[in-house]
Amino acid sequence: MIIPVLSVCAVMLTVMTTAWFVQRRTANGGWVDVFWSFGTGICGACAILFASPGGVLWRRALIGALMITWSFRLGGYIAGRVLRGPEDVRYAALRREWGADYDRRLLRFVLIQAPVSAILAMAVLYAARQPDPAFGVLDGVGVAVALAAIVGEAAADRQMKRFKSDPANEGKVCDGGLWAWSRHPNYFFEAVLWLAFPIVGADLGNIWSLSSWLAPPVMAAVLRYGSGVPPLEAAMVRSKGDAYRRYQGRVPALLPRWPRKAGR
Repeated sequence: MIIPVLSVCAVMLTVMTTAWFVQRRTANGGWVDVFWSFGTGICGACAILFASPGGVLWRRALIGALMITWSFRLGGYIAGRVLRGPEDVRYAALRREWGADYDRRLLRFVLIQAPVSAILAMAVLYAARQPDPAFGVLDGVGVAVALAAIVGEAAADRQMKRFKSDPANEGKVCDGGLWAWSRHPNYFFEAVLWLAFPIVGADLGNIWSLSSWLAPPVMAAVLRYGSGVPPLEAAMVRSKGDAYRRYQGRVPALLPRWPRKAGR
């Protein structure tokens, strides 16, 4: 297991270094997320199919297909946004905050995403190498969780895109649909996705497979306390002011909660 995981980390270091050069040339930090999404998915799928023997072929193909589906859905969405719109508000805010030191600090920020990809790949590889030849309950649960997460994240992205495309919503806060339940439903579903692979990979005969359960909390922590929520919310407060502060007061950051009416 250690060799394919280290291989993913090494390849992703190259991918993310390339992403840094591309964002520097284009002055658009959003390319970092494009490269990470496609890179993580493709590296994980390739590690399953070519660098990590074991398990049964149908399960390896299934887990690889889930990775590619997630990767191309998310990467394609972000790429379209980067190509058509202004720089992601998170990177624009960091550019202002870091000033002349932006490129140097962003490089460190970008490269740390490679070991995160390796941790995620470990969960994927244990799922792919699960030795049971039969399609079991845990396979069904894991696939259902993955598909629900992909569909949920796509729905959240689609709702936000539709909201932003309406000129009448200029300066307003998107607080309808899934965005009434969580301030970042797309991030919530992204974290949920990584529960699917430890569920499939659960193997009481291999204690090391428990390490795959690192993936969900690592992804949740990165989104909630790292590159996701903090810089995005700082930018939202700066642009939306009290409207976004009120939204923060009634809607949780990540874990969904039954919507409260404005003013409560």
